[in-house]
Amino acid sequence: MTEDNKQAARADVDLDEMVASSDSGARKPVGAPGKLLVGVAAVWSLFQLWIASPLPFMAGFGVFNATEARSIHLAFALFLAFMAYPATKRSPRDRIPLQDWIMAIIAASAGAYMFIFYEQLSHRPGSPILQDVIVGVIGILLLLEATRRALGPPLTIIASIFLIYSLAGPWMPGILAHRGVSLYGLINHQWLTTQGVFGIALGVSTSFVFLFVLFGAMLDKAGAGNYFIKVAFSMLGHYRGGPAKAAVVASGMTGLISGSSIANTVTTGTFTIPMMKRVGFSAEKAGAVEVSSSVNGQIMPPVMGAAAFLMVEYVGISYVEVIKHAFIPALISYIALVYIVHLEALKANMQGLKSTNPPKPLVRKLIGFLGGLLLMMVAALVVYYGLGWLKPVLGDAMPWVAAVVLAAIYVGLLKLASHYPELELDDPNEPVFTLPQTRPTVLVGLQYILPVLVLVWCLMVERLSPGLSAFWATVLMILIMITQRPITAFFRGRSNFSADVREGFLDLWEGLVAGARNMIGIGIATATAGIIVGAVSQTGVGLVLADVVEILSMGNLMLILLLTAVLSLILGMGLPTTANYIVVSALLAPVIVQLGEQNGLLVPLIAVHLFVFYFGIMADVTPPVGLASFAAAALSGGDPIRTGFQAFYYSLRTAALPFLFIFNTDLLLIDVSPLQGVLIFIVATIAMLIFAAATQGFMITRNRWYESILLLLVAFSLFRPGFWMDMIHDPYESIPPAQFVQALGEADRETPLRLKVRGEDAYGDEKVTYMTLPVPEGNTGEERLENLGLELLIEDDKAIVDMVTFGSEAQEMGFDFDQQIEEVLAPVSRWPKELIWFPALAVFGLVVLLQRRRRSHQQATGAEA
Repeated sequence: MTEDNKQAARADVDLDEMVASSDSGARKPVGAPGKLLVGVAAVWSLFQLWIASPLPFMAGFGVFNATEARSIHLAFALFLAFMAYPATKRSPRDRIPLQDWIMAIIAASAGAYMFIFYEQLSHRPGSPILQDVIVGVIGILLLLEATRRALGPPLTIIASIFLIYSLAGPWMPGILAHRGVSLYGLINHQWLTTQGVFGIALGVSTSFVFLFVLFGAMLDKAGAGNYFIKVAFSMLGHYRGGPAKAAVVASGMTGLISGSSIANTVTTGTFTIPMMKRVGFSAEKAGAVEVSSSVNGQIMPPVMGAAAFLMVEYVGISYVEVIKHAFIPALISYIALVYIVHLEALKANMQGLKSTNPPKPLVRKLIGFLGGLLLMMVAALVVYYGLGWLKPVLGDAMPWVAAVVLAAIYVGLLKLASHYPELELDDPNEPVFTLPQTRPTVLVGLQYILPVLVLVWCLMVERLSPGLSAFWATVLMILIMITQRPITAFFRGRSNFSADVREGFLDLWEGLVAGARNMIGIGIATATAGIIVGAVSQTGVGLVLADVVEILSMGNLMLILLLTAVLSLILGMGLPTTANYIVVSALLAPVIVQLGEQNGLLVPLIAVHLFVFYFGIMADVTPPVGLASFAAAALSGGDPIRTGFQAFYYSLRTAALPFLFIFNTDLLLIDVSPLQGVLIFIVATIAMLIFAAATQGFMITRNRWYESILLLLVAFSLFRPGFWMDMIHDPYESIPPAQFVQALGEADRETPLRLKVRGEDAYGDEKVTYMTLPVPEGNTGEERLENLGLELLIEDDKAIVDMVTFGSEAQEMGFDFDQQIEEVLAPVSRWPKELIWFPALAVFGLVVLLQRRRRSHQQATGAEA
């Protein structure tokens, strides 16, 4: 074996080790323990499928309530954590030491304690006995050890600090001091209720996240990962810097089925990074492109990272709403990355790979693309309205008819695929590599799109819960895994039925095992993050932190956003995305909303949570501990730190977006019409491409310093036109509080009023907040005020809240007795803020003109030389 081959082999081993140690556990025992490990993992997957399905209710047994399901979920995760993750680097990988067996069994028993003794515990709520406390102490200690093994020391240390803080409250200094919690109280809160370890985070892991991870693992084992990569390369590989563009698209598609940045980097990077290096990208830039696109996979709907499912519970909106709000930022971020890659290719004058597609005129390509798009839209409309019409006609038979139609489509797609050769796993390091043809590559794997379509249909149209939607998509995926080989072989006339079915079941088994092993870290992370959330709710440290952050930020919202971003990045260096999101959103999301209210900027809760989510994901990129960058560097042979810095540089667009959508919620499609949504998407995409050109220092030719500044100014103006329009014309007019009722009567139902209200917080301290007041129904101001559930006392020039009706809209908004309305702000008629786009685009046109003239001059000079 040559030295190069040895190094490549070593790199492959290190890479496999990295992915295993971060995602599924580095230990692979042989013999009976190995079979037990994969067997327990498969049983965990089957258990999760069982509780997500309607079968327990149809069969009348095996029905578990939420707390029992969380307990069993954690028991599986703890058992597998001690089995799959070695204690230290020197621990054996091919066998399980005796102490790990003991810890695995004790930890699983402690995890399942809530399930086993559920009835007894329900008879003594809040009154733990000695047995409960002993089990709770052992459970928490073993959970922390499992966290250290699976996720590293940072989360373990943070959770331990919060536990110590809970117990040592009276001895804490100054503002951090609290009454303290007894050991019995701590264990009751953290281990015996749904406030701590068994809280919302673990519930989301049990109900939603597992099924999506399992669905992704099965798609990958069935061959969808290879299919997505091949399709991306066949379509984009021949353009300038084509392999890098294909890497971005392939990682985006793989991101649909993978919730892990590192696994995504390795899955697509193994193929794409060598190809990028071949067309001229340096090792660091090739790795950075792969990292940037893989990390963005977590923000790409419809299957986002695990933290997105937690948002459903924390923000209190449906998953469909989360997808709607996240869609535009994710899409423009990906489009901008393709453009960044294009600029890199232009800078270095790179070429693409040789295409094997028959040459087509541009007009035919355009007609083909538009025809395909039109066909898809017509098909979508026919399916949507066709099923909508059939549902009332067919009644209870509708699911069976839909299943038959879906089966017919599936068989038809396999018949179509049988006319083309199967997709092979290529070696990107081969000296000669030809791109696959687009048509046969796309047509040979269309069956992989069906489960994704079923998932989207169940989520968006049927409005099923995320868990049930993922269940039905997984059921279809299981059927595809078992049947695709024998049916395709039958159509190709070379059927070996028993062998094909056996291979299908083997793929299914591997998918069940891979899904469960990928979930160990997420299950452990959500449970340990629950300790932190539990400590915040038990000690009230969240309110203390709010005061500290307010002092540090001096009440400035921009400063608090920067502090939140930095904290997310720092925590993200050692915490997985999910745990990072839980910790930062629990501590800082309410503070940002509260400070926004006090500063007159009413920030929707979903915008704040997406802000935290984005920066938690950025931590996978950021040096010095960006794990995805290390994985990419291992593939590219580049320097991990330089790869990380380059990836962060490429990801500046992702870092800028959260600040933009906090101040301009139009980007999240909040309160916009469909037509406005399309316009916002187009303008935001142009703005992001201009931002990318400014940060890359290249557009048509290399930027001059003042051109980059102008481009940044143009991008900002397109993203947030309201900033300049507010300077030209105030959006609100101030009305004296004494005229509030009159203003309410004159206000348009579509345009809410804004109020500045002075009152007291829960501790009796003075507090000033701004709130948006939706205009209720009614013909007069008095009638509208009554419908709102509010009575005012007007004294001189003051409006004081005299009474708030219980359960009314006013009470829900936060109105309370004796508050004083200090200012009423009514919207005024003014020019639309979108007019700012015109001067911004004119400045952009000027920069384009300057660069085109300079490029023409450079080309003329080069021709003379």
